[in-house]
Amino acid sequence: MEATGTDEVEKIKSKFMSAWHNMKYSWVLKTKTYFSRNSPVFLLGKCYHFKTEGEYRALHSFHSSSAEVRYGSNFDKINTEISGNVEEFRKDFISRIWLTYREEFPQIQGSALTTDCGWGCTLRTGQMLLAQGLMLHFLGRAWVWPEALDMDSSDSESWTSSTVRKLTASFEASLTAEREPKILARPRRSPARREWDVTELRNEVYHRKIISWFGDSPLAAFGLHQLIEYGKKSGKVAGDWYGPAVVAHILRKAVEEARDPELQGVTVYVAQDCTVYSSDVIDRQCSFMDSGKAGTKAVIILVPVRLGGERTNTDYLEFVKGILSLEYCVGIIGGKPKQSYYFAGFQDDSLIYMDPHYCQSFVDVSIKDFPLESFHCPSPKKMSFKKMDPSCTIGFYCRTVQDFEKASEEITKV
Repeated sequence: MEATGTDEVEKIKSKFMSAWHNMKYSWVLKTKTYFSRNSPVFLLGKCYHFKTEGEYRALHSFHSSSAEVRYGSNFDKINTEISGNVEEFRKDFISRIWLTYREEFPQIQGSALTTDCGWGCTLRTGQMLLAQGLMLHFLGRAWVWPEALDMDSSDSESWTSSTVRKLTASFEASLTAEREPKILARPRRSPARREWDVTELRNEVYHRKIISWFGDSPLAAFGLHQLIEYGKKSGKVAGDWYGPAVVAHILRKAVEEARDPELQGVTVYVAQDCTVYSSDVIDRQCSFMDSGKAGTKAVIILVPVRLGGERTNTDYLEFVKGILSLEYCVGIIGGKPKQSYYFAGFQDDSLIYMDPHYCQSFVDVSIKDFPLESFHCPSPKKMSFKKMDPSCTIGFYCRTVQDFEKASEEITKV
């Protein structure tokens, strides 16, 4: 009886914290991000130039000629001709897989938690880095989501406009120990379907499959539930804060244990003491498949590093920019102290990142044609390099041994 009472207390506490974190983390997309027209923008090895007059607003405000953008209840009218690579950058950024805090997913084994709000951000940024590696492996760097530009400002507005109602309902449910009632989101516009060729259909299958591997369910190969299980060997449990180095080893274990035949051609190598041993990487790439057949595996190389003491040493700025300029780079698990971000690019001395600190509802990725919008971020964020936490993990993807050798040469030059 006493144990039952303790379980009830834990459930109520979990729901209360979920409500609190939903308030804390549901407004992060409100802020505007500005890009200069005078400097190139780098995103995971690709360079873009914005050549119109003035500065650019947040990504979801970009349109081909003029746009009406909603921020809360305010409307701003933008009348500017778009030239250069703005639309290409926009499509490229939105096409990256965005993984954020979620709530109301299946309970994590050994805990009362049904959300990772407030503690799972580094696991989420690790997922984003791994997802980018898998996208390169199955889709290639040139791939963009055909429906990327269908995501507009109405999506982000609908996220924030429901926050107060959702928060109120969540607090009420917490106090009465009842399940939080569902708040229906604004219906999304259904983009016009078009005829897809064989290649596009194949890419769409892999797009969905990659996202499904990161679903918030116990069966998903790289989902939160599995990552937490692998983290137990590092002394971590659900609700703990995970560092970039620990997450690197968790990701390695997750890929090693993945049983999907599609994933047998990928392996992960984690550097030891900031040192990548070429022979060890090549051995991994040339290892046997589960079927016993020899074959070269693609490798995702994770390098945990510390770029200074208590604060990041600004001497590393050019190094970080050089890394993010490489075609082999799949991003950086980093952030600010106790707040993890997925760094994917830069402009001048500011890093461009995707932010996991937004609480979204659970999506069942096992159903056919599950909604994709919440797995793609409509707006980038920028942060001064000076604010970067010195602890981070840098990721690279090499499809072949030859790619690894070329990447090694490029990284040495950086």
